[in-house]
Amino acid sequence: MAIAQDAHDTVLMQAAQGAPAIQNPSVTGYDLSKSKSIDYAAILQSFATTGLQAMSLSQAMEEVDKMIEWDLSKEPVAEDEDEEYLSQESRSKVKCKIFLAHTSNMISSGMREYIKYLVQNKMVQAIVTSAGGIEEDFIKCLAPTQIGDYELDGKELRMKGLNRIGNMIMPNDNYCLFEDWFPPILEKMHDEQDADKVNWTPSKIINRLGKEINDERSVYYWAWKNEIPVFCPALTDGSLGDMLYFHCYKRGGFVVDIVEDIRRLNDQALKARKSGCIVLGGGTPKHHVMNANLMRNGADFCVYIGTGQSFDGSDSGATPDEAVSWGKIKHWARPVKVHSDASLVFPFLVAKCFGEREKNGQWAARGEIEFDKQLTAKEREADRIRTLGL
Repeated sequence: MAIAQDAHDTVLMQAAQGAPAIQNPSVTGYDLSKSKSIDYAAILQSFATTGLQAMSLSQAMEEVDKMIEWDLSKEPVAEDEDEEYLSQESRSKVKCKIFLAHTSNMISSGMREYIKYLVQNKMVQAIVTSAGGIEEDFIKCLAPTQIGDYELDGKELRMKGLNRIGNMIMPNDNYCLFEDWFPPILEKMHDEQDADKVNWTPSKIINRLGKEINDERSVYYWAWKNEIPVFCPALTDGSLGDMLYFHCYKRGGFVVDIVEDIRRLNDQALKARKSGCIVLGGGTPKHHVMNANLMRNGADFCVYIGTGQSFDGSDSGATPDEAVSWGKIKHWARPVKVHSDASLVFPFLVAKCFGEREKNGQWAARGEIEFDKQLTAKEREADRIRTLGL
């Protein structure tokens, strides 16, 4: 009996007397039985109390809301503040600069349309992606990517000239169209380098291609039109690299300067009064954005969406807290990671945080906006001391 009583007491152990009661909200999902029709907005709202990754998505949307809603008027006026930023009106125009990092599969998939929407409406201020994330946007303007299946046989696809991207198909013919379109533009850029001393960088090349494609379906057309810089440090890691390789045998001497771009990207972060990062996936785009924010002692707001795990020590799987240890996110920030394929959750985040504001006329009403308002000298020192106080 004593053994049974010990087991009973262990399994049904009561909280210690005097322990504070938990005041957190109850875990509750959307109750379909209580509604006459399905309210998808209410389902999304219920994610805040659903638990698991649904709750992480709710927290991510709150974090993005903070990026959008922050302005300098919410901060105390520094003692050494510039005279032009003393009034509430001028301070309210200084907003958080939002960086978007995404991997190439986001452009391969239907996430391209959500990214295009953000760029078209000037909802992000800088982008970092991979080579595939650049070229596939232009290729889609020339010919469609098609729906496929994860189980299609690779050998058979190869014999038919079809390339599989997960459960999507990119015909070789699409690349052939791109390889007809890009080389003449590259020749012109080479001419401009020789005649006008143009120093080409990945971001300048992307800007030029966005102009040349002249297609409103293109993410980078809108980036060119709205003067949003797009960075791709691994520009040669794809079909663009193939074309540059072939070009150098026909005509040597074309140079792509990555140093000018790293200065330009890091300056984007350094000059931002507040910095927010939305990171889809991992790899070079994620690291490049977060490392740029290291230059300013860390991002103020941050959301990761991805399937990477931290057990292998990869940066792709690294948690926001690991980024805090490097100084890429401020240690007093409240970053969120949503462990999910971005194609499942990014549409909800864009629609809820950005789309609702735009559809309600709130985005257009933001008026003239500034992003490059740096901390004053005293604020930088206070920030440094706060960090060292760790």
